[in-house]
Amino acid sequence: MSIFIDTGVFIAYVNKKDEYHASAVRLVEDVMKNKYGAAFTSEMVFDESMTFILYKTGDISKAISVRDLILGNKEKDVPRFMALVFVDGDILEKSWNTFVKYAGKRLSFTDCSTIELMKSRGIEHLASFDGGFDGIVARLH
Repeated sequence: MSIFIDTGVFIAYVNKKDEYHASAVRLVEDVMKNKYGAAFTSEMVFDESMTFILYKTGDISKAISVRDLILGNKEKDVPRFMALVFVDGDILEKSWNTFVKYAGKRLSFTDCSTIELMKSRGIEHLASFDGGFDGIVARLH
C-alpha cells in the first residue's frame, strides 16, 4: 500500500484557519504512523505548497515547517517519512495529455502530474481535499 500527498493537505496542515485543518492533521499523523504504507509527494507539489502557503498565510515559518515535513530536518529532529519524486520528460508528456483529457474537471497541471506519477509508481491512494480527482484516483480526505 502507498499514498501520495497533495498540496491542499500541506496547506491545511499548517493553516489553523483552513476548513480542512483537522482532517489534514489526522491524515499527516496517519501517514507518519505508516497507516497507508510508503508516502510520496512530488517536486511540483512542493513548489505549489510553498507558493500557496506563503500566499495564503503570509508566514514564511509555515512554509518552512512544511519544507521540514516533506524533506525532514535533522537539526530540528523532524524525521523524513516520505519520498520526493520528480517529473521527468515522459511523465511531463503524459501529464499534458491528462491535462487536456480532464480539462472539464479543472485540474491543475500539477494535479495531472500527480495522477501520472501515481500511475507510473503504482501508488494506490491520494491524500487530497480536491474533488476534481474523484473518478480518476482513489482519494482519502
